[in-house]
Amino acid sequence: MPLTYEEALAQVTGPGQLFEVVEAQVDGLPVRVFANAPANLGQLFAGSRDDEAEFLVYEDERWTFAETMRHVDALAHALVHTYGIRKGDRVGIAMRNLPEWIVSFAAVLSIGAVSVSLNAWWTESELDYAIEDSGLALLIADPERIERAHAPAHSRGVPMIMVRGDQLEPNPTGVQRYDEVVSVGDAMPQVEVDPDDDATILYTSGTTGFPKGAVSTHRGVVNGLMGFWCNTTVQTARKGTDLLGGEGGFAPCFILIVPLFHVTGCVPVMLSCFGMKFKLVMMHRWDPDTALRLIEAERVTTFVGVPTQSWDMLESPSFAKYDTSSLASIGGGGAPAPAKLVDRVEKGFSRGRPNIGYGMTETNGFGPGNTGDDYVTHPTSTGRARISVMDIEIRDDDGNAVPTGTRGQIWMRGPNVIRCYWNKPEATAETIVDGWLASGDLGRVDGDGFLYIEDRAKDMVLRAGENVYCAEVESAIYEHGDVYEAAVFGVPHERLGEEVGCVILRQPGSDLDADGLKDFLSESLAPFKVPSRIAFADGQLPRNASGKILKRSLRDSYFGDGS
Repeated sequence: MPLTYEEALAQVTGPGQLFEVVEAQVDGLPVRVFANAPANLGQLFAGSRDDEAEFLVYEDERWTFAETMRHVDALAHALVHTYGIRKGDRVGIAMRNLPEWIVSFAAVLSIGAVSVSLNAWWTESELDYAIEDSGLALLIADPERIERAHAPAHSRGVPMIMVRGDQLEPNPTGVQRYDEVVSVGDAMPQVEVDPDDDATILYTSGTTGFPKGAVSTHRGVVNGLMGFWCNTTVQTARKGTDLLGGEGGFAPCFILIVPLFHVTGCVPVMLSCFGMKFKLVMMHRWDPDTALRLIEAERVTTFVGVPTQSWDMLESPSFAKYDTSSLASIGGGGAPAPAKLVDRVEKGFSRGRPNIGYGMTETNGFGPGNTGDDYVTHPTSTGRARISVMDIEIRDDDGNAVPTGTRGQIWMRGPNVIRCYWNKPEATAETIVDGWLASGDLGRVDGDGFLYIEDRAKDMVLRAGENVYCAEVESAIYEHGDVYEAAVFGVPHERLGEEVGCVILRQPGSDLDADGLKDFLSESLAPFKVPSRIAFADGQLPRNASGKILKRSLRDSYFGDGS
């Protein structure tokens, strides 16, 4: 007889098991942790040093685990002995998905430095802010990001390493090429790294218009990573079904379809493959037809992205031409998935089952997950609220837990939660209270323990997995002299989940149009933040009694018919 979810969870996390859960003190507070977690991420990487199995597939390149580690060791040696990088120093990584992104990340963490993931879509001004805010000691980037970040980095005396930069001749000032500084064969420096040392800074959009650097420790990243593995093992124990695809005769293989600078690409996808010795097929950028071709050629079993990407594949005219029978799991997170999409995934793939996860940058991507039969029967839920090392509560505005079925803000606690926001003590204090993280999302837990996300407390648009904070976009719009009033909000979109919409009241006599506004905003905002739906009001924007603009009313009035 199949195990219940509770029975499988107790079995997998019990004493003597690989995912045994015990109680520990973190920052003086009791939390549940995985007893067998590596002390740091360097230990996880080191386990691949002598493994000649295939790890990375990137275009026509194939890297083994051992080859990857030879580069990791050599770059780490250069970081310490050429650039003087020490424990705690921040090293930025700014590039598209490339093998050198993974090499850089592993090298930085192995010597106790902090990896700062910089969004490859950012403009020069956004990179300028993050370079200053994080206090980078070094930047590793591809040619496009070198060109965009060169002025802010060089003006601060930040040295740069450029990967795959043959087209830039000669080297820009202050820049050395990867091949000039990395000598494969150099040994990994020995640095003692503790579980509670800082490991990563991932930037999230900020409600004040400035991004916040979410700081995670080695313990946080490792426990979040093991949480994903534990969830998969629980489902296998419960259903006898290998979610990673092994039971179908295919070796587990992930495809990387989201950016490595996002928590999803970095932790549940890339680090899972590094730690569990799975093959990782890398895409430089998303393209559904390329993804389908790679799934067939490499026998990919696991597809983790945002719902938009599953939709793109199913909608591709080429979908039926490719063999996707190796896929066992299709889904991800980063945005709600329409129930229609869950049904299409379930019926559209011969063996693949739909799944979704609810996690944040602030939780290292880990949180409740829904998959297989549970997802088909509960397509609007993100999964069970009770999971291995995380506690979840629904609370009212006063911070009190609410009864089952009652809507409130979602709070989360676990060893995978970030330590703080870099250089932002006030934002940290507002978001993390006694070890509990205020998600900013509103939801409820039903009588069967399933969590439902119903709204966002934050003024934010979730566009294809990218957080766009309305205040940041509004601030940029108000820099235009022809704008009198502006309101930014999300507009439902079948493929993207939401797109960025805005209503503008122009200054008297202005002839500003949508194209002119987009051109202006593109100078200061990443492309995904620039509104794609723009309307112009004839009079002052509607407000409530307290003076707050009625955004829902504007959305319904201007975009309610889908036009």
